[in-house]
Amino acid sequence: MMPPFIRPDWPAPSSVIAVCTTRLGGCSAAPYGSFNLAYHVGDADNCVEQNRNILAATLPSVAEFSWLSQVHGADAVQAGQGECYPAADAQWSRSKGVACVVLTADCLPVLLCSASGHVVAAAHAGWRGLLAGVLETTVAAMNTSTDQLLAWLGPAIGPAAFEVGSEVREAFLSVARPSAVCAVKQCFVPNAGRPEHYFCDLYALARIRLSALGITNIFGGGLCTYSDSERFYSYRRDRETGRMASMIMVR
Repeated sequence: MMPPFIRPDWPAPSSVIAVCTTRLGGCSAAPYGSFNLAYHVGDADNCVEQNRNILAATLPSVAEFSWLSQVHGADAVQAGQGECYPAADAQWSRSKGVACVVLTADCLPVLLCSASGHVVAAAHAGWRGLLAGVLETTVAAMNTSTDQLLAWLGPAIGPAAFEVGSEVREAFLSVARPSAVCAVKQCFVPNAGRPEHYFCDLYALARIRLSALGITNIFGGGLCTYSDSERFYSYRRDRETGRMASMIMVR
């Protein structure tokens, strides 16, 4: 049985393949049940290997899955080039058959492609990565006119569940462009029950950053990992848990 995937709801060209896995359809046991694709979370290596084999069998058009060693930073690398598991949080590719992959369990996966379908990218955008500029770095590496780019925001912890301290809000405000200060403030809603704490909207912060780059074709957003325990892993909810994969490739 094929594991259930989420297909981005965006008008990407037919030359682009993009999917996001869920936690369903694999062989890992609790608390990683069942389609965990990350080796670093404590799951048995043989289960992760089996799950990655299932992924490969389900997507036979993928010649190579390019995996990262994610560090919550802003570096973007070319997929399938250089060392295995490079320390980076985004990757891009113009090569056919090479899938750019990011792993998440609350952080925001952002998939990008050109309207022509000749270049694609995937970014791991938690709040630290967003603040550090991972989207800006990724878009720059794609080297394509931004008005020709499409972006899709995958499953992430939603604004009703993602609580942060005031220092996170202040950090984003300190780097916001003057024209975006009001919009950034609206991404942080005070938690009435906890002074100096806010509910943060990762989706809205990403849209602000993408729009500032000239990207207006932004899709997705709204699939909350924290509230949907049946389909998604959530580190904030469970702590010990697996990771989903979001990937994109030039066919």
